[in-house]
Amino acid sequence: MAVILSLETSTPICSIALHESGALIREKSLDLPGAHSEKLMGMIDTLLDECQLTVEDVEAVAVSEGPGSYTGLRIGVSVAKGLAFAREIPLIAISTLKAMAYGTKSYVNDNGLIVAMLDARRMEVYREVFDQELHSVNKLDSEIIDEESFTCLLDRGKVYFVGDAVKKVSEVILHPNAVFLDIPISANYVGALGYEKFQREEFADLAYFVPNYLKEFKALQSKKNPLLI
Repeated sequence: MAVILSLETSTPICSIALHESGALIREKSLDLPGAHSEKLMGMIDTLLDECQLTVEDVEAVAVSEGPGSYTGLRIGVSVAKGLAFAREIPLIAISTLKAMAYGTKSYVNDNGLIVAMLDARRMEVYREVFDQELHSVNKLDSEIIDEESFTCLLDRGKVYFVGDAVKKVSEVILHPNAVFLDIPISANYVGALGYEKFQREEFADLAYFVPNYLKEFKALQSKKNPLLI
């Protein structure tokens, strides 16, 4: 039995889940201001109680590593690292965008591509493109969306867009091959991917792991070298 607790705090939705050997036991989500800082630990305690488990039964902690909300990621990763350190169990880091793409598995067909997106500001998004097997075919980056965005992909076949930037992007990209899916990010997907990494023993370094603050990283680059964008 491999019980994995997973946390997803990269967006305003605070989501947690428990999996046993890759199968979902139960999940909880809360979409309230301040939920990450005020409710996360209580949600974990409640979830464990409802599943008749204790923290001693947890064998690994999976956490969404970003990109996403700076505050949300910081809180989620801090809690995950604290639990992993206290219990001396593995910490598993999962890409937020890959977790989003995982949620589309029952919708994607015809060898379509998946564009997972997180809202940044104005028409900017964080995005990564995946194939049906969730292999990255266009690496994580930020992008300003306009009517020509992803045309080279859309002209070749169906492209499935998912994430909290879908609404604003759907108002700009009108290509007939664009499919927009309203699937909220969930710790369920983080846990499912986490179990795959658990089996391969792909664990994060507990001492040095930090979230992927994509925007902050780029800002630091630009300050060091004005030619970097």
